[in-house]
Amino acid sequence: MDDAPHERAWVPDRPLDLHRTLAPLRRGPGDPACRLAGDGSLWRASRTPAGPGTLRVAERAGEVRAQAWGPGAAWLLERLPVLLGATDDPSGLLLPPGPLREAQRTHPGLRLCRTGLVLESLVPAILEQKVTSDEAYRAWRLLLRDFGTPAPGPAPGTAYGTAQGLRVAPSAREWALIPSWEWHRAGVDPKRAATVQRAVRLAPRLEQASGFAHAEAFARLTAVPGIGHWTAAETLQRSNGDADAVSVGDYHLANFVGWALAGRPRSDDAQLLELLAPYAPHRHRVCRLIGLTGLRPPRYGPRLTPNDHRSR
Repeated sequence: MDDAPHERAWVPDRPLDLHRTLAPLRRGPGDPACRLAGDGSLWRASRTPAGPGTLRVAERAGEVRAQAWGPGAAWLLERLPVLLGATDDPSGLLLPPGPLREAQRTHPGLRLCRTGLVLESLVPAILEQKVTSDEAYRAWRLLLRDFGTPAPGPAPGTAYGTAQGLRVAPSAREWALIPSWEWHRAGVDPKRAATVQRAVRLAPRLEQASGFAHAEAFARLTAVPGIGHWTAAETLQRSNGDADAVSVGDYHLANFVGWALAGRPRSDDAQLLELLAPYAPHRHRVCRLIGLTGLRPPRYGPRLTPNDHRSR
């Protein structure tokens, strides 16, 4: 294998917090498709329209330097600025004095990433439906380990480190061929497994949503049985950089937003949307900023209990 990378340098026209911008793409600390290296660089393995590719991104002194390997290398480097939020425009969000505006002021480098790859974010979002993060992350790790492919990239000891252990997620066809007992072994219940199977059979149509506006993209994804507003929002936040995609139905979000914006310890989804309405079309951006304020509602009762579907 030729380990010589394709390379690109890019200087953003405004501050960039590389790690916070790309953080939503990492599905837990053991994500086989995304790794934070000891030198501060971030590695990602993706299945692009041109084929599998591995991207290494690092930022130093205001310049982003990227290397890419594999058939998808050129595609990944061409889209590097878009991935890192070059088309994300937060200028229309005017916040009143308070913690939110302070978070906006102290984190000017937070951007909304845009991968342009729908299935890459849709499948893990489906796995995260109605379960704890740990359960979903475990399923993602096991499925990529057993059905993904090794990511292209440098071998151990080369100048750029190593892509060893990174996995490229299965193709739509490969997802569709996973047998029912393997989903069960990974802890994925039949309902979520069936939703993934339906989605991957419509992969070409769903991938088109990466170029759609907000309402049309939501309509395309939610037309698939089993994909609701929460799953579509979690996907489009990443694939489209959708600044207005609110994860309605999230286990925690309504309470976090209610506490930050109204001092209310408990809120439902209707109240969530009411509180965020003045911030459209930046409602998701406001949710990201709330996460940076450190404001947390009081906890009541036990956490969500994990379910082990493998025992059923």
